[in-house]
Amino acid sequence: MGVVLNGKDGGPGADGKSFVDGWMVDPRDKQLYRTVTIGDQIWMAEHLNYRYLGPTKDQDSSSFCYQNDPANCVKYGRLYLWSAAMDSAGIIDGNTANGCGNLSECPLGGTVRGVCPEGWHLPGYEDWETLIVTVDGSITGYDRNNTAGLKLRSSSGWNNNGTDTDDYRFSALPAGYWADCFSRVSSEGKDYAAYFWSSTEVDRSHPYNMVLGKGGAFADLNYEGGKCHAFSVRCLKD
Repeated sequence: MGVVLNGKDGGPGADGKSFVDGWMVDPRDKQLYRTVTIGDQIWMAEHLNYRYLGPTKDQDSSSFCYQNDPANCVKYGRLYLWSAAMDSAGIIDGNTANGCGNLSECPLGGTVRGVCPEGWHLPGYEDWETLIVTVDGSITGYDRNNTAGLKLRSSSGWNNNGTDTDDYRFSALPAGYWADCFSRVSSEGKDYAAYFWSSTEVDRSHPYNMVLGKGGAFADLNYEGGKCHAFSVRCLKD
C-alpha cells in the first residue's frame, strides 16, 4: 500500500518510479481535479474543463464540448483552440501570450500559464518530453519508439484491445478533437485518441502537441494538428 492522501491511495508506479495522488480545486469555478506526481512533475490527472469563452474572429467561443454535448465536457473536459489554451485574448490575469493565435507567430520563452489555474501552466515541449521519458523508463530523450502511451492512457474507455495499464494514474481519456479548418467543421476521434496542446510553437500555424492512441503503445510528440484544431489541456504545476 502506498501513501494515503485525501482518501486516495498513492504508491509506486512502473519501473520503480514513485507517484502520489492528490487533489486541487480551480478557484475560478470550484471544479475539483485529481492530481498526480510523476517523477519531479505534478500533473492534473484529468482533462481541464474550465469554460473559456474568449471569442475568435470566426467563432463566438474558443473552447467546446465534443459535438456540442455538455455530457462530453463532464466526462472528457473541454476542447480548446490553441489561442484559448494560450489565453491569446488576455482574459486571465498574468497572461503572457497576448495575440498568440492562428497564423500569428508567438515565440515565447519560459512557462505560459495560458488557460490553466493560477500556480499551474500549459506544458511546453520539454515538459511533455520529461513526462514521456520518466514514464517509459528506458530512454533519455524523446523517442517515438517509446512505451509511455500504454502507461498514460486510462485502463478503460478506449476502443482498442484493452491493453492500456495506466501505471501512473495519469488516466488520459480519448476525448478526440474539434476542428474548424479550411471551412470544414468537425468533431472526430472520441474513444480512439487524445490530443493535448503544448505552449511550444513550431511555426505560425502549428504548435507541438502530445497524442495518445494512434495505434501503438507510444506517446507521440508532433505538430500535425494546426492551431485551427481544438485539443484537450492538461495543466502542470509551476
